[in-house]
Order: sequence, then structure tokens, then C-alpha cells
Amino acid sequence: MKVNLLDLDADGLAAWLAELGEKPFRARQLLHWVHQFGEDDFERMTDVAKGLRAKLAERAEVRLPQLLGDATAADGTRKWLLDVGNGNAVECVFIPEENRGTLCISTQAGCALDCAFCSTGKQGFNRNLSTGEIVGQLWWAKRALGDFRAPGSAGDRRAAETDFCRERVISNVVLMGMGEPLANYENVLAALRLMLDDNAYGLSRRRVTVSTSGIVPAIDRLRDECPVALAVSLHAPEDALRDRLVPINRKYPLTELMAACRRYLEKSPRDFITFEYVMLDGVNDSDAHASELIRLVHEVPCKFNLIPFNPFPASGFKRSPALRVRRFAEILMQAHIVTTTRKTRGEDIDAACGQLAGQVRDRTRRRTKRTITLAEAAS
Repeated sequence: MKVNLLDLDADGLAAWLAELGEKPFRARQLLHWVHQFGEDDFERMTDVAKGLRAKLAERAEVRLPQLLGDATAADGTRKWLLDVGNGNAVECVFIPEENRGTLCISTQAGCALDCAFCSTGKQGFNRNLSTGEIVGQLWWAKRALGDFRAPGSAGDRRAAETDFCRERVISNVVLMGMGEPLANYENVLAALRLMLDDNAYGLSRRRVTVSTSGIVPAIDRLRDECPVALAVSLHAPEDALRDRLVPINRKYPLTELMAACRRYLEKSPRDFITFEYVMLDGVNDSDAHASELIRLVHEVPCKFNLIPFNPFPASGFKRSPALRVRRFAEILMQAHIVTTTRKTRGEDIDAACGQLAGQVRDRTRRRTKRTITLAEAAS
């Protein structure tokens, strides 16, 4: 099988090209063409030597997930359904706002963590996405949104780079779609390096967010190897309740998770951790729960993002009333904790929080086939 260039970060691409007898600067050229210009045809890479283009045509490709669907909501939210093979599909969502554009992407087909309120976990785990399938979601979105730069002369490119950095459509990327990013660590790490590489997508570490349910050893690895903004799916203020809602807590309880968050902040590009908290009526939304949260996080600089729950069949949960969410937020803010409530976006195309749906085949034998819900996109 041909090498998929989307699977290779800068070091991997340079090593592969060295095996072909090529010099290191060729890796930079290819990164520019594939990830900045959005080019997947080697013959159109005009400043790449003809000899190398011939080698690339024989041994490599830019292999992208197949586009199955593209829908735009009334509020401008846009959703793409991408085929990743063998009956698996994932979705990514672009959320436009006045001062930024956020792309939410997936890292796994399905999820093995089985969080009680998450439809994705209920359908089971199929497989990890490759680096190319993760980055391919960003690639597709940039092409659809006209966010790639046009190639030109070297001087033209330097000028274009300045304009591109100022005017790019996708300014933020959040790994908050289907799956647990840190359970697919190696592929996610390579994808992050491409997103941050100035020769590829050139995103700021502050504008790339990894969301995790709390895999403590991987949080420590990410801190040391590629620190970006971190969001933690918390959802409960004490272990007994979190054990039920987020089963990974049984392995990495809250004391260990809070300690990992404090360690992460030593190298984080931001000076706070974002805690995501889905609001479940009568389950985790009382005044007492809010007070417990304040005690839990008192040594962790943080902000809270409260998420209105979007019910799915047989979930067993209901959304907290709006007044209860506001009261919960007020208690946190009175303790000087920055707190936001996530807005519902793209509801008319099932792209709102908890509504991203893709058809996948469940290989865990829980179901033969079912509609799954992706984790919420970032605000």
C-alpha cells in the first residue's frame, strides 16, 4: 500500500524522504503543498523536483476520508460526514463566531469508555482513527471553507502567510468529537504536531484543545510531549457519582485527576484547565453539588463550561431546567470561578451539543448497527 502523507508529521515525513535519498527541505515543501495549499495531486506541486514527483506518484498518496455528507444550519454551523472505511463514519463540525471559527473533530470510531450520558459510548468501540483520518477532517473542512492558501512565488507566499494568519477561517480546533483522544495517543500526538507546525497548519497551542475523560498517565505524557489547551470531562464532584457517570474514574479517581491537572498547568499554554460539566436533572445539578465542586477544584485554576444535556433514546437522563443551570452557574461564579453555559448551535442539522450523528457498525456485538452521538463541540 502507498504511504499516506497525511499520516506523517514533519519528523516522520523527513525520515521517509531520507529513505528515498531526498534532502530534509523536501519535507517542508510537501508540508506546505499538502497542509497549507490543500494540494493532493503531486503533478501540481510545481516547485517539487520532477524526480521526486515521480517517486511520490509511485510510492505515496494523499488519502483522505471519503466525504459522505455536507450540511449547513441556519446559524452557519456546518457539519461533514466522513467515511473512514469498513462501515465506520465520523463527523466534524465547524462553528463560526464573530471573532473565531472552531472545528470539532473526532479521534475514534466509537468509544470504549461508556460514559452513562453519552450515546457514543453506548454503541461501543470500533477502532482508533489514524493520524491521516484525524488530520483529514481538518483538511476537508479547510477545503470546503476556502481556508487553504493559494501557492505563488516565494515572495508572494511570504505576503500570503501574513494575510493567512490574520484571516484564517478555522482559528481553533477542539478534539471533542467521537472518542477519547488520549486513548488513541500516538495518532493524536502526530496529528497535534501537524496542527501546530508552522510549515503545516500553524495553529497556536492555545487554540488547540484536547478533551479527555481523565486518563491520568496520558495527561502527563501530553504535558511533556505536546502541551496544548486541556479540557477535562468532569461531570461530578465526588467519586461515587463520577464512578457511575464516567467509569474511567474507577481507575483514575478524582484525587489523582486533580493532581494531574495541577501538573499539567506547569507546562500548559493556558493558565487554567477547562472543566466540562453536563447538566443532568436531579443527578448532578443541585446547590450541594456546586458547593462540592468548589471544594474539589480549589487548588486548580480553572473555568467551567456547563453543558445542557441533549437526551437520546433510553439514556435515562433529562436536561436540567434553565433556571437550575443558571443557579448552578451563579454559585460557581460567586466563588470567583469563571463559568459559561454552552450555547446550542446547529440544532436543525443535528450538529448541536450531543447531536452529531454518524452510522457505524458496532464490532463489540452490543448492537449490529446504531446511530451514535458525538461528544459536544467546544464553545
